[in-house]
Amino acid sequence: MQSEAARRIVGVWRYVGTWIDGKPRPNRGANPKGFIFYTESGDMAAQIAPDRQTAMAGAEPTPDEAKAAAADYVSYFGTYSIDERAGTVTHHRQASVQPGPLSDYVRNYEFKGDRLILRPVGSHQEVVWERIK
Repeated sequence: MQSEAARRIVGVWRYVGTWIDGKPRPNRGANPKGFIFYTESGDMAAQIAPDRQTAMAGAEPTPDEAKAAAADYVSYFGTYSIDERAGTVTHHRQASVQPGPLSDYVRNYEFKGDRLILRPVGSHQEVVWERIK
């Protein structure tokens, strides 16, 4: 039997923004875009793209151009699990654009109307998503 949180989280959510200590995250521009989705079968994916264009001087990006394009871009996928008692959703990453180990991301979750708020455990950051209907 699925928990209420598991039923509510399934779907596609549009990125609204990220706040740290109540202030918007400055690095992503005025209108960053993104999606996160959760399937009923336990798969998930997340992407957030900064609001900026990255120019290329030639047909292939230079290392500096590629680095600038990836800066502040978040993209990963995997599976997820919900601990309703703890109020957390864990993203079990299987692949990611970000370098480093594929550790799990544990987030406190909160539903407010059509919004899903994810907070990395132990941080002052909020990532806000709005359900796509």
